[in-house]
Amino acid sequence: MRAVFFLLPDQVKRRELRCSAIFSVLLFLSLLCPFSASGSPLSLGIDRLEASHFSELREKRVGLITNRAGVTGKGEADYITMLRGGVNLLFLMAPEHGFSADIEAGRAVGPSAAAGSLPVHSLYGESKKPDEKLLGSIDILLFDLQDVGTRCYTYISTMKNAMESCGKTGTAFMVLDRPNPVIPLRAEGFMVAPGYGSFVGAVDVPFVHSMTVGEIAIYLKNRFYPHLDLRVIPMQGYSRGLFADEYPDLPFVSPSPNIRNVDTAILYPALVFLEGTSVSEGRGSDAPFRQFGAPFIDSRKLLAEFAAFRLEGVAADTVSFVPASDKFKGAACRGLKLRLTDRKAFSPFRTAAAIMLSLRKLYPEQTGFSEKGAFFDKLAGTPRFREMIVQQKPLDAIMRESSEQVAKFRRLAAVKLLYP
Repeated sequence: MRAVFFLLPDQVKRRELRCSAIFSVLLFLSLLCPFSASGSPLSLGIDRLEASHFSELREKRVGLITNRAGVTGKGEADYITMLRGGVNLLFLMAPEHGFSADIEAGRAVGPSAAAGSLPVHSLYGESKKPDEKLLGSIDILLFDLQDVGTRCYTYISTMKNAMESCGKTGTAFMVLDRPNPVIPLRAEGFMVAPGYGSFVGAVDVPFVHSMTVGEIAIYLKNRFYPHLDLRVIPMQGYSRGLFADEYPDLPFVSPSPNIRNVDTAILYPALVFLEGTSVSEGRGSDAPFRQFGAPFIDSRKLLAEFAAFRLEGVAADTVSFVPASDKFKGAACRGLKLRLTDRKAFSPFRTAAAIMLSLRKLYPEQTGFSEKGAFFDKLAGTPRFREMIVQQKPLDAIMRESSEQVAKFRRLAAVKLLYP
């Protein structure tokens, strides 16, 4: 990763120049040095860029990939902060779910506008990559999206596509790092097998990856884009031991319609595999990715089967709900609703495997593995997970195989971690 330098304009008073230069040097040194997160208040990448008076962007033409969750620590939209700071921001780009983060998963996103006339180009429409001609009109493309820590959540796929396009056009790429809201969860799940990459599995990291977008960007540069001009503005005061809602006064803005709080982000990797089945993952209900069910399920039988796994950190209750959209719209669904009892003991992938083993055992002909297996494999990054579920392999055997893959990734990938 190249160093980040902060330049000041020539037309300033001598006293202002001295003060600003000292500030720039201190910020530059802090970006190069490991930080102790224990006693420092959290500053996001956008906050630190603003604190430098956007000196890295001075006299540059700028584009920004963001959505409504791209806010400063004070809750102001990143693009508003940049415009107010004098940044020559020419356009925005929006990922899946759109700039307003209110479009349901999988639906194409069209162009729009922000702040009256600022164009917002879609990265989830006819193409999922930035237009290279458009990149030719700027000097640097910024990325400031709120990821949720699960590989199939497509914002890191958007980042990878943008890095690839910037590498081709010679456009600098800057990541404004922000919290992985579930980073205390250990990395787990299967890796992406050869031939199984997709937009829900574009980055070959563990399914629950336990990394920030800045760390993933450095990993991608080192592995695929060594000539890309990558600049990462890390956070200050950030700890891998804290969930996002454990930082005082840090706003959590929903990055997509169904990730409404940190608890949902924690449970999301446990329930998202249901997208590859005929069972509802709770979309269209008041608790998406916190409850699941279908008209054919007997809640009590399912609860008994699921409870037999004696999972740590999570409990389940029987539930019934009627989705207002998506699977089984308007039909009564019966199933389970999950409750976190100990976040740090909770294993999303173990829970996902327990759910799938239970459903497959009780409803082998109704869970939709045959019809939706291809998409399930894309989510998992491999057919191996589905095969083990169908074969009713022991839960510990599934976890052991996935753990071996994560260990191999850590051993071979040489990932640079920015935070303690």
